[in-house]
Amino acid sequence: MASFCSLTLILILISIFTFSISVAHSKTLKRDVKALNEIKASLGWRVVYAWVGDDPCGDGNLPPWSGVTCSTQGDYRVVTELEVYAVSIVGPFPIAVTNLLDLTRLDLHNNKLTGLIPPQIGRLRRLRMLNLRWNKLQDVLPPEIGELKRLTHLSLSFNNFKGEIPRELANLPELRYLYLQENRFTGRVPAELGTLQNLRHLDVGNNHLVGTIRELIRIEGGFPVLRNLYLNNNYLTGGIPAQLANLTNLEILYLSYNRMSGAIPTALAHIPKLTYLYLDHNQFSGRIPDAFYKHPFLKELNIEGNTFRPGVNPIGSHKVLELSDTDFLV
Repeated sequence: MASFCSLTLILILISIFTFSISVAHSKTLKRDVKALNEIKASLGWRVVYAWVGDDPCGDGNLPPWSGVTCSTQGDYRVVTELEVYAVSIVGPFPIAVTNLLDLTRLDLHNNKLTGLIPPQIGRLRRLRMLNLRWNKLQDVLPPEIGELKRLTHLSLSFNNFKGEIPRELANLPELRYLYLQENRFTGRVPAELGTLQNLRHLDVGNNHLVGTIRELIRIEGGFPVLRNLYLNNNYLTGGIPAQLANLTNLEILYLSYNRMSGAIPTALAHIPKLTYLYLDHNQFSGRIPDAFYKHPFLKELNIEGNTFRPGVNPIGSHKVLELSDTDFLV
């Protein structure tokens, strides 16, 4: 029995050793080496000093480049993650990134990237997370983003994008989190986004959007798992339709600083886990139904800057609602 266990242990050690040798001798795919070195040449000294050697996945005694994650596929190593953020990268979006066809994660947030997102972004078919927030990117979003079928997290907030929000975003069946706030988008929020069966968070606040909530939720059964809806600081008009209560998973509804009007429907108070309701700085009128004051989960009801009847009272202390990076990665 002891000899059998010893033999088993030896075989396991041999397997581990053999695997380690094969990984160590795996070559990085030339396509990825070329692309990363082109990116290295374009990004400037802030990244170059940490990217030593010619092989981004590590070469001999040199470790992989900072922010670069590789994995072994057959006889080759490929780049699967690129995270270079908060290092003040200046210049246009590095188009060579779109040659890293095995990327699952691309995070270039909090830099000073300029220009547009190239249409070649649609080549990154394995991408699951794309984070470009807090840059100076501009122009319209390429419809090719709708080809990233595996995308679950998309953050393009705090840039200078303009034009309409592309309907092609509705072609992303796995999308859970969509952050488009603090840009210059115009037009209407595409109702087609309601067909996204996994969308939990939608933030289009602080843009130049128009239209009504009724138009946004016009597709029957839309937004089935949506928890957070941020429409604040736009130019939305019309009232709050009672049908909004069909979004039964809604927890945050942020409508502040629009041009909405009318009475607040009682049906909204029947959303089971509604926790934050911001109605301030619109043109709402009438009274707040008593059901809101009896809601077991409602912590915040901000109503200032409207024309409600005297005696209508807010709920809570009206804290600013912000999400951390941890929330983004849920």
